[in-house]
Amino acid sequence: MNKVAVFGKPGSGKSTLSKALAEKTGLPLYQLDNLVYQANGDLVPREIYDQAHADIVTSDAWIIDGFGPLGTFYQRLAVADVLIYVDLAYPTSYWLVTKRLLKGLFVKPEGWPKGSSIIKGSWQSYKTLRRCPMFWNQDFHDKLQTYSADKPVYVIKTLAELKQFVKNYPELNSRMSLK
Repeated sequence: MNKVAVFGKPGSGKSTLSKALAEKTGLPLYQLDNLVYQANGDLVPREIYDQAHADIVTSDAWIIDGFGPLGTFYQRLAVADVLIYVDLAYPTSYWLVTKRLLKGLFVKPEGWPKGSSIIKGSWQSYKTLRRCPMFWNQDFHDKLQTYSADKPVYVIKTLAELKQFVKNYPELNSRMSLK
């Protein structure tokens, strides 16, 4: 395992999980929010993002946390050795975005670009969560299932599973079910 893609809805704990995985495995961590957004919250020009993303995914080892533009998302899934989909229930994700907002008033959230606005970022997370069912749906699960033929695909459905995932990482040879 050298290339790990971690993805899911906003506020699902992807950045915290990715950081813990990077610490445990020694793999370099790339948080897409730091590639997609400038410090002021504006988008990085697409060609700059595309080049940075290409440099990362063609390297020998990485953990990439986040979604990013759709084309690069599927490129990442194709080349990753391990896929980790954090698929918490929507009420849980909304609660975690709210919790991150409140905590973020005092401490920069995990994986956020330096200097970015917690208010602007949280508002964007809420808007994205509202649109998520259009993407994170049965069609996506079916597509994800096709990747499981040649690589481990883990679907984390609860906070308890999320909290135990890194702790139990050495035992991850048995796949969590795709439901």
